[in-house]
Amino acid sequence: MRLTLPSGLRTSLVLLAAVATGAGAANPEEGLFDLDDLRVKITETLPYVEVEHAGKPVILMRHQEPDHTIVAPYEQTARDCPPYCIQPMQLAPGVETIGELELIAYLVRASKGEPILVIDSRIEPWVSQGMIPGAIHLPYTRLDPAHAQPEAVAELLEFELGAIRLNALWNFSAAKTLVFYCNGPWCGQSPTNIRALLALGYPADRIKWYRGGMQMWEQLGFTTVKPSAANADE
Repeated sequence: MRLTLPSGLRTSLVLLAAVATGAGAANPEEGLFDLDDLRVKITETLPYVEVEHAGKPVILMRHQEPDHTIVAPYEQTARDCPPYCIQPMQLAPGVETIGELELIAYLVRASKGEPILVIDSRIEPWVSQGMIPGAIHLPYTRLDPAHAQPEAVAELLEFELGAIRLNALWNFSAAKTLVFYCNGPWCGQSPTNIRALLALGYPADRIKWYRGGMQMWEQLGFTTVKPSAANADE
């Protein structure tokens, strides 16, 4: 996939990609990446993609510096369990566990207006360290019965996730496809949301889980962005 962009927009997107990743440029003198000649691509035929984040275009690509390493706090390997216990590969029947390429495909589809939400389930201070471009911030506490009031959860289902309220029941025929992620295989925030939605009757085939989360996203050197005021949903 190769994107054809107007020159002015192309330059701004390249700059935005560099700022978002905190990456060094391919040409230090210019401070820009050459999107037509990336050294580290997503796949052999997919150098980068354009997604929309908080109403603005962002180039999603991999870090281009050869000596780039995993950033804090994702370089850490020892975390207390509980609470940071390893999650299973399959959370529940019908819920698909996906990888980076599948997640990127959902991000592109969501940017084109399809009824898809990529959801960052994490709470602070995790989110402020960076999130996946194109995702929205929906803290797991807003869907967790242990933290949220039933009416607040109902309003979230109805006004943000596309469910239709039928008195005490729900019609999920128009419900959005939800793609959840959090910090990685050792994080329980998105699994908590997924299980809560399943308990409410949300269709399992409309729930996807990026198990790798920010741990794998950072390990592969992908673009991250800071949450904006419009995107942060506390």
